[in-house]
Amino acid sequence: MKIFKNQWSNIIIIVLILALVIPQTRKPIQIFVNKLISFAPSVNDEEDRVKIANYNWVLESNRGKRTEFSQFQDEVVIVNFWATWCPPCIAEMPSFQELYQDYGGKVSFLFVSGEQHQTVENFMKRKRFDLPAYKMLTKAPEPMDGRTLPTTYVISKDGSIVIDKVGSADWNSESFRQTLDKLIAE
Repeated sequence: MKIFKNQWSNIIIIVLILALVIPQTRKPIQIFVNKLISFAPSVNDEEDRVKIANYNWVLESNRGKRTEFSQFQDEVVIVNFWATWCPPCIAEMPSFQELYQDYGGKVSFLFVSGEQHQTVENFMKRKRFDLPAYKMLTKAPEPMDGRTLPTTYVISKDGSIVIDKVGSADWNSESFRQTLDKLIAE
């Protein structure tokens, strides 16, 4: 029994290594770890904020409806570049869903994926999310760049990028909600 007590740390390390090596367990562990290390996103200093170059961006909703980004001008907008196969993206989606339930009528949410509509729709149904998902038909305006996933931009009513976060975050935190409330009130 004494030998077994001394080996607990080795057993835990071996189990973690096996979990990372066995493909079926890798993704859930990555999602769990991302949730543990996600914090509220930080706000860009006012002097460091960049404005959207233009609103000439065309998207297509999962329902096949063409959507012009210009319709969101003068609104607070959250643009999230994500994918269904991306563990950090999946890790932050529940916090986005909670935020969307409370702010969906006050803030425009755009969840942009390069995947087929059916793939995104199946993911949303399976996870019970009702987030507004889109596919790009034209290139995103400068300086938005969704090559690294996830990347999220929070845009103020005047077109300034208030937050540009690469990686997962806790979007349903109290501090982020306060940031949104300030942006809505402007």
